[in-house]
Amino acid sequence: MEKLTRRQFSNLVIAGVAGVPAAFRASQDAKGTVAGVQLGAQSYSFRDLSLDDAIAGYVKAGLGFCELWQNHVEPREARGEDRAKRRESLRAWRLSVPLDDFTKIRQKFTDAGVQLTAYNLSFVDDFTDAEIRRGFEMARALGVKVITASSTLSVVPRLAPVAKEFGIAVGLHNHSEIKPNEFATPDDFAAATKGMPDLIAINLDIGHFTAANFDALDYLDKHHDRIVSLHIKDRRRDQGPYVPFGEGDAPIVAVLQRLRDRKWAIPAQIEYEYRGADTVDEVKRCADYCRAALNKA
Repeated sequence: MEKLTRRQFSNLVIAGVAGVPAAFRASQDAKGTVAGVQLGAQSYSFRDLSLDDAIAGYVKAGLGFCELWQNHVEPREARGEDRAKRRESLRAWRLSVPLDDFTKIRQKFTDAGVQLTAYNLSFVDDFTDAEIRRGFEMARALGVKVITASSTLSVVPRLAPVAKEFGIAVGLHNHSEIKPNEFATPDDFAAATKGMPDLIAINLDIGHFTAANFDALDYLDKHHDRIVSLHIKDRRRDQGPYVPFGEGDAPIVAVLQRLRDRKWAIPAQIEYEYRGADTVDEVKRCADYCRAALNKA
């Protein structure tokens, strides 16, 4: 089953776990797992909120895991500067910011009962070697073992030795548009990981994968051992739009239940991207949909 109907979704949310067979009962423990699945959100979902307000959003939505978006950490680009100056300012910040700032950010999440699973820092070709290394130092200070990245294929060979040195995986993130030197297709992932250590891994976005007309569930089945993070969103095929969960073609229910049933320890991170009224309310709605999917036998 790849979707929940509106009636099924509503009934499961209202009933909680009461009518679910014991074998599938999705209790949410103190660490936030649901039926053994690490259900969380990419903090990009809260992109219109400050970091502190985003953390409060996780609590309100009942989510225990976070993949931290770099823009919730990095300074806003200075207005009035041209692109080159903004880029140099950001590089200078990355190379000089105290790593203790990242430790403090981790503590904020810990105090809220939210576990960081990854830092989202998108390495591209204009990153210097020092900047790449600094990204891994930031991830280590955050206490995570994964960096997710909307990267280029050509930067991957520069990431591999640093990933090995730090013992931190890089999950390469896909988008839906098929472009040279970017990630969208299974072949793109295969080209990037061929001959590379397992630390060069995959951050599979099931919504984008679906919009590009690929089968996310089949890919998960075949490559789960190389996937370090899943982005959960709904889109329609043929480069279709972002839509509320259950209204598109992404196999959200099937993917979540596969994680549950096969006990694959891959964080499932909600990405709220469709147009809604209130950010926190919409993320909670997405979370409720996912919990209902995991509650369903």
